[in-house]
Amino acid sequence: MDQVPGSPQEPQDARGGDGPQGCYRHPDRPTGVRCTRCDRPICPDCMVSASVGFQCQECVRGGSGTGHAPQATVPRTIAGGTIAADPRLVTKILLGLNAAVFLAVLASGAELVDRLDLLGLAFDPNRYQLVGVAEGEWYRLVTAMFLHQQIPHIAFNMLSLWWLGPPLEAALGRLRFTALYLISGLGGSALSYLLAAQNQPSLGASGAIFGLLGATAVLLRRLNYDMKPVLILLGLNLAFTFLWPNIAWQAHVGGLVVGAGVAFGMVHAPRDRRAVIHVATCVLALLAIGAVVWVRTLQLVG
Repeated sequence: MDQVPGSPQEPQDARGGDGPQGCYRHPDRPTGVRCTRCDRPICPDCMVSASVGFQCQECVRGGSGTGHAPQATVPRTIAGGTIAADPRLVTKILLGLNAAVFLAVLASGAELVDRLDLLGLAFDPNRYQLVGVAEGEWYRLVTAMFLHQQIPHIAFNMLSLWWLGPPLEAALGRLRFTALYLISGLGGSALSYLLAAQNQPSLGASGAIFGLLGATAVLLRRLNYDMKPVLILLGLNLAFTFLWPNIAWQAHVGGLVVGAGVAFGMVHAPRDRRAVIHVATCVLALLAIGAVVWVRTLQLVG
């Protein structure tokens, strides 16, 4: 269908007129204002105020309303993570995993513990063979993190996780918090593997918990909050670690150091390079853990 010159479908200036252009939605309304994103003429009814100038309604619906992609203005945590509706989700999942493994231990007895605890190298009389990380059972570095055998042990660790986890999960975001927890636990397992006797088994989430404690200290320092409560708690836990018998202090120290280091990289990374620095921090921590495990394995099998 041919258009009639001057009809609403075609503003006069679109055909080269010298007067003000008509609004792209209301061609009969001359305007001198253009959308700062698409440069289309817009009348007052179609203007949406932006950080600089005005934008048309189509650009606002297709973007963030600020000239950036919609994701650019999504609220972020101090570490660049997305703010979640439930800041305890990962913490709850970790609690559930620990509880599930504990129930499995209660149901199966010592056999499951013997197969999942952290052990460097030892002879298993039940299977008549050598077992341990040095024998290629690398999974023990991870499974020991979720393994508990006594009610007071799991109760203390899970209460600590419930207290420390949600604030860190809210501050770091789910993905970063998950990485922090797992890498801290691996750091504790690696130091235990390196320094403990090769036939000394160890288990529990203490390495990861101490990692969360170290991360909490780093986060509070970054936010300029009062450090006294967390430092007192850290001092009491370290005193308990070294003074109480049958405590795998290596796991506590390893988790604390790794957790604090990973958290430092996460909360101090420049905004424009967050992703790169966060990945690099986690990779470096994993490489250091891998190097410790490799060195210890060479000592045991060499």
